[in-house]
This record gives sequence, C-alpha cells and structure tokens, in this order.
Amino acid sequence: MINAEIMHDKTLLKVLPEGLAALGPYPDYAEKLMLFGQFVGDWEADFTVYEPDGRKEMAKAEWHFGWVLDGRAIQDVFTIPRLKDRETANWSRHDYGTCLRFYDPKIDGWRVIWVSPVHGEVLTFIAGQIDDEIVLEGKDLDGVPMRWIFSEITPDSFRWRRVFSLDGGASWQLRKEMNVRRVE
Repeated sequence: MINAEIMHDKTLLKVLPEGLAALGPYPDYAEKLMLFGQFVGDWEADFTVYEPDGRKEMAKAEWHFGWVLDGRAIQDVFTIPRLKDRETANWSRHDYGTCLRFYDPKIDGWRVIWVSPVHGEVLTFIAGQIDDEIVLEGKDLDGVPMRWIFSEITPDSFRWRRVFSLDGGASWQLRKEMNVRRVE
C-alpha cells in the first residue's frame, strides 16, 4: 500500500515491479495531474449503499492512492470491508478493486478504468473538474449512465457518490456514497 510518507522513500520502488511506482507527478503535466494527485495517500471511508426498496447497508472501507507509470498516472486500491474487518464484517458484497487514472492532454481530461476482479467488472470513465467537484462519467455494466463524484474536498476529507440516470441524464439517483477521511 502506498502512502504519502512511503512515496518519498525509494525503497518502495524496490518492492514493486520496475516502472510501476513513481515518486511524484510527471513534470510536464504536474499541475493537471494534481486533480487526482491530491488524493495520494491512505484513506478510510464510511460506505453506504442505498437499495431501491429503501434499505441501506453500511460498512467501513479503505482506499489507497499512489503515483505510478513515471508519474503519469494515479492508481488506487479500494477494499470493502477494510482488510482488518474482513473476517467479522456483516457486508454482503465484499470488493477489492483498482482504478487507473491518467490525464490525457488530447482531451484535456482524465481517462479512468475501474477493475474489480471479484465481480468481473471493468468500467471506463472520462473525468474532469466541474465547479468544485470532480466528476467521472461513464456507464454501468448494464449500459445505464453513471457518474462518480468527488465533492466537499479538503486536504483530509472528501465525499464520494455514485449516481445513475434511468432517464438519459434528466435526473440522477444516489446509489452509493462515502464520507472519506485521510489516515495518518
């Protein structure tokens, strides 16, 4: 797991495949890369799923972000429930996945790929900043328009939401959300 303190220690580069880990953003796009670069480090989240019948399920999750691929991309690892809670958590949909996020100067935006081997999911998004939020736009596995939204961003916390639209984008329904805080 990569955190901000370890990223300054070149010993991390010795334990990961050569060329995967990076110590910081690629200099030519450093400013643009900080859109997601601000999240490099370790995070804990209160995760809530809202079911269509009104029920909700909650668990604690962990999320780790780090620089990869010569500092041209950010990779994260997301785990729900937290690894330390896996044996005792009453959570119906365990997940362990990763996103690769990279800035693409051709579109002046971000391309994002989510992979969850546990559930056989591969989702793709185009992302960028809209006002004070970071919005990822794509489609769910069934083709329904979906957004992942980072909002209320501070150096030590943010809110994340997964919303979808059944009417072509006229309205959006909240499906999942997290209140996320940085771990020391």
